[in-house]
Amino acid sequence: MDMLILVPKTTNRLHYIFDLIIKELLGISYKFTTDNETFTSYDGPKLHYGNNQFWSEPFQKATDILFQHDIAEKDIKIIEYKDVKAIFPVYNEKSIFPFDIFAASFYIVTRYEEYLPHINDKFDRFQAKDSILVKMNMLEKPLVNIWAIELGNILTAIYPDLKLKKKTFTFVPTYDVDAAWAYKNKGIFRTTAAFARDIINLDFKECKRRWKSIIGYDSDPFDTFDHQLELQKELHLHPKYFILCGEYDLNDKNITLRNTNFQNLIKRLGDYANVGIHPSYSSYLNKEKVKTEVTNLSKVLNREITMSRQHFLRLRLPLSYQILIDLDITDDYSMGYATLAGFRAGIADTFKFFDLEHDNVTNLNIHPFALMDGTMRDYLDLNIDESYEKAAKLIQEVKNVNGTFILLWHNETLSDEKRWGGWKALYHRILDCALDKS
Repeated sequence: MDMLILVPKTTNRLHYIFDLIIKELLGISYKFTTDNETFTSYDGPKLHYGNNQFWSEPFQKATDILFQHDIAEKDIKIIEYKDVKAIFPVYNEKSIFPFDIFAASFYIVTRYEEYLPHINDKFDRFQAKDSILVKMNMLEKPLVNIWAIELGNILTAIYPDLKLKKKTFTFVPTYDVDAAWAYKNKGIFRTTAAFARDIINLDFKECKRRWKSIIGYDSDPFDTFDHQLELQKELHLHPKYFILCGEYDLNDKNITLRNTNFQNLIKRLGDYANVGIHPSYSSYLNKEKVKTEVTNLSKVLNREITMSRQHFLRLRLPLSYQILIDLDITDDYSMGYATLAGFRAGIADTFKFFDLEHDNVTNLNIHPFALMDGTMRDYLDLNIDESYEKAAKLIQEVKNVNGTFILLWHNETLSDEKRWGGWKALYHRILDCALDKS
C-alpha cells in the first residue's frame, strides 16, 4: 500500500526530493494529496508535510523552499541534531524532526548554494570552503543518507508493516587518464622539448630515464594499465575510465587521439571496463568543443559515450550539466571537490540532477565521488598513513549508510615513482578496506 503524503500543494521540487528520499533511499512507494478529508480517511501509512498537525498523524513541519520556484538567498541556521548537524530548523513540538528534513536535503543535494553569488577559485570552481557542509563541519558525513535512515526508523516504528529497501554497500573505482604515458607517444616536438628541458636543468637522470622508456628498455612509469586490469580480474572490480581527449594545451597534456597507440589503449580499456569522456580544461562551458571530444572518443570506441567527468573538476551549475544533457550524456561523475574530501552533495548515492534554473528534474544521473588521490597528496598534504586514515574513515561512513563509495584515482598515481612513491601500496590498502566485508 502506498504511503499517502498530505501537502499544501505539489511542485516539481516536492516530487523530486520525496522521490529521492522516500522512494529511492527508503524504498517506499507514495502518493501526494492536497485534500484534508482524503488524507484523514486514508487507512494506510501516512505523513503530513505542512504547517500544523491535524490530529496524531506523523507530521513534519515544512519551510517554504520546496513550494517556491525562484532561487534566492536563504538565511541558513545550523542546529545540532543527535550526532550530526542540520539546517532549516522548525519550531513545532509536533514535528518529527526539529528541522525540515526535505528542505535541508533539497538545498544540499541540488547544490542550491552554487547558484547563488559566490567567488570561484583560480580554476573557476566553486570553493569547498564556502559550502554549508564545510561550515557545519559535516562534509565528511553523508548527511542526506543519515537523515533518511532516521526517517525510515521513525516511520517503521509507527507503521511496523512498512517495508524499507534493503541497501548494500557498493565500491566503484574510477580512473582519470589525464596522461596515458609520461615519456612515450608524445610526438617529435614534445619529446624534443622535454629532452631540451632536461639538459638545461642538468637533469641527466631524467634524460636517461626518458630515453630508456622511449626505446623500450624501461617501462613508461604512467603505463600502469596492466596492473589495473590485473586488479580488476583478481578483485572482481568494475572500474570506470574517463579519457582526456582534448587538443594539447597548458592544462590538457594527454596524447593526441590521432596516435594509434593511444587509440589501441582506449580500445583495450573499453574491452574490460566502461569508458567515458573527460572533457578538457579548454572545453569548459564550450558545448561545441565538448561535442567534438565526445564524438572523437566515440569513433575510437565505436560506441556511444554516455559517461563524463570534468577535467580539473571544473563544474559550473547548471550550465556544465545542461551541456552534457544536450550531448546525450546520461551519467556524470564530477560531483566532488578537488580541495577537500567528502560529500559535496551530502549524499553517498546516485541521484538525478535537478536544474534549479528551469525548476525541473532531468534524466542526468549524478554519481558523487568521495575521495581523490590528488586531494590527499596536493591539497591536504597528507602522508601515506594519513591518506589511508582519511580513506578508511570515509569508506566506513559510506558503509554505515549502505551507500556507494566512489574513488577517483589516476594511472600515474600507481607509478610508485617520484611524488607518487608509496601510493601504489596505499591504493592496495584502500582497496582492501573498501572490499572488506566484515
